[in-house]
Amino acid sequence: MSQDRDAFVPLRIAVLTVSDTRTAADDRSGDALVERLTAAGHQLVEKRIIADDVYRIRAQVAAWIAEPEVQVVLTTGGTGFTGRDSTPEAVGVLLDKRIEGFGELFRQLSYREVGSSTIQSRCLGGLANATVVFCLPGSTGACRTAWDGILAEQLDSRHKPCNYANLVIPERGTHG
Repeated sequence: MSQDRDAFVPLRIAVLTVSDTRTAADDRSGDALVERLTAAGHQLVEKRIIADDVYRIRAQVAAWIAEPEVQVVLTTGGTGFTGRDSTPEAVGVLLDKRIEGFGELFRQLSYREVGSSTIQSRCLGGLANATVVFCLPGSTGACRTAWDGILAEQLDSRHKPCNYANLVIPERGTHG
């Protein structure tokens, strides 16, 4: 049964907060993503917080990429330049294709808010096993910027001329 291409199709999204210090009580960035994705009509599959460790991050994201129930993985945290920031190294090797324009556009939008400090963001996006993955900085403001300026449209199956939602909806598998 094919779905009307003009109808909104909710996606199943997993959220991972990468932090050595955050807990469920104070995970403002993860909470901001959950709030935005559910307000947009998407479904939260799971939300987790794990330490900034390359192998723990990689294992969790790989598990979600392998899970057919998960269509989108959003991570927040671990994209900077401190010694413990390792999200790009953990996730980059899992991607089948990188979305080069994601980091470029994010930094363009972020520049308006944080100026040249945006060059310290190593956010990235890509596709792996019919799952779209976006790794965002750990600040709540950065998560809002990414969602409001990029992800809200790109995860909406109605967005024209193309979007990433239609690549992860099994019966579509196309940009249109």
